[in-house]
Amino acid sequence: MTSPENNWALALLQRELRLAVRIGGGALVGVLFFLAVVTVIPFGVGPDLNLLARIGPAILWIGALLATLLGLDRLFQADRDDGTLDLMLMAGRPLELVVLIKCLAHWLATGLPLVLAAPILGIFLNLEPLAMGAVTATLLAGTPALTLIGAVGAALTVSLRRGGLLLAVLVVPLTIPVLIFGVSAANAALVVGTPFKVPFVVLCALSLISGVVGPVAAAMALRFSAD
Repeated sequence: MTSPENNWALALLQRELRLAVRIGGGALVGVLFFLAVVTVIPFGVGPDLNLLARIGPAILWIGALLATLLGLDRLFQADRDDGTLDLMLMAGRPLELVVLIKCLAHWLATGLPLVLAAPILGIFLNLEPLAMGAVTATLLAGTPALTLIGAVGAALTVSLRRGGLLLAVLVVPLTIPVLIFGVSAANAALVVGTPFKVPFVVLCALSLISGVVGPVAAAMALRFSAD
């Protein structure tokens, strides 16, 4: 038998998933933006297939980062506008858990579709099957960190109207370590003798650290904005 706490958490997750898909298109908008980034860059760098194969992992990671930022400004804004955030603060539920569930819903609606689309979009960049697998694995391990870091920026800008630009300015520098180790691990699959495990483990560690620090920092920012 499930406890009331589990029922509450599951109900919140289902609500957030419905809202994520309904508002802004969720997965569809993210994948379409991802597709636009991946298809436009080859026109800029030229028809050199070898060059595209070398920079392909970096292109996919940058596209995933930008696509993740699309809906982050609405992560808490809608709840603040309709008063739901105030009810969450007064309900006595752990706000850190609320933030974590909202981040999970955002990742399921936006991040996971990007991971699933990466192998298909890798064809446009002339990536080998091994490289496609490496990029997909690194995105699966690293995109949760992008969402959790973005949640901190979304909480800091929740009281600002049209804070999307400020959110990007705050979040992008914090995601650079994730981007570096994600691209390094993906590129390791292309170069013989380059270790894949070390940057991949660091990438997983960054996601785990973000899973602990991100909800706590975002909850503190939300409490501060409510005062």
